[in-house]
Amino acid sequence: MSNTVFHSADTRGHANHGWLNAKHSFSFAGHYDPERIQFGALRVLNDDIIAPGMGFGKHPHDNMEIITIILDGALEHRDSMGHGEVINPDEVQVMSAGSGIFHSEFNHNKDREVNVLQSWIFTKTHNVEPRYDQTRFPEADRVNKWQTLVSPIDNEDPGLKIHQDAWMYRSKLEKGNSITHALHTDRHGAYIFLINGKVTIDGQELSRRDAMGITNAKDVTITASEDSDVLMYEVPMDY
Repeated sequence: MSNTVFHSADTRGHANHGWLNAKHSFSFAGHYDPERIQFGALRVLNDDIIAPGMGFGKHPHDNMEIITIILDGALEHRDSMGHGEVINPDEVQVMSAGSGIFHSEFNHNKDREVNVLQSWIFTKTHNVEPRYDQTRFPEADRVNKWQTLVSPIDNEDPGLKIHQDAWMYRSKLEKGNSITHALHTDRHGAYIFLINGKVTIDGQELSRRDAMGITNAKDVTITASEDSDVLMYEVPMDY
């Protein structure tokens, strides 16, 4: 029998720094919840709103897979590998921090906020050469089906590559439709984060920014009771 955990949007950690309004699905920075350190290899899921022209100055990372999705606005990225990019909605950025990098992230616009979802996934291979990738994933390609955003570097699945046996999927699920995902192995779990809309999973209703973790399951079925934007992680749980 599958095990589930429900994380309502209003139970996330919250830090409002003025220039940054951040919601943390798991323990992060000044927010600590011993019951929500991580979900398997998924360590961080931050929902950040950054004020116009503001951002994070240069700071280090290592041995972590960092995935950034823009929901609204545009984010400017610079790093010690020489990349200077702007990330827009429907684009995904993956940064394998590996043996160590420095980067900065700023709201690209001076007249509007940017809403960023940033995830950190533990790497299974330490001290690899840092790498960067970014691409656009058209909304039309995820209507009532799964669009693979991220997949393991050592397989042939679509999506940007990370050094972990983990996948990220997104779906624009229209009202009345259902979608199913079969987990790759019994050591994996699924963490569903509802960006917008209303869905039901295993009898549990999720609304905007709610999340649900599922383990000991062969598959996951999601049914939309209104038009919904669904993000799903499949990650190994032995972390």
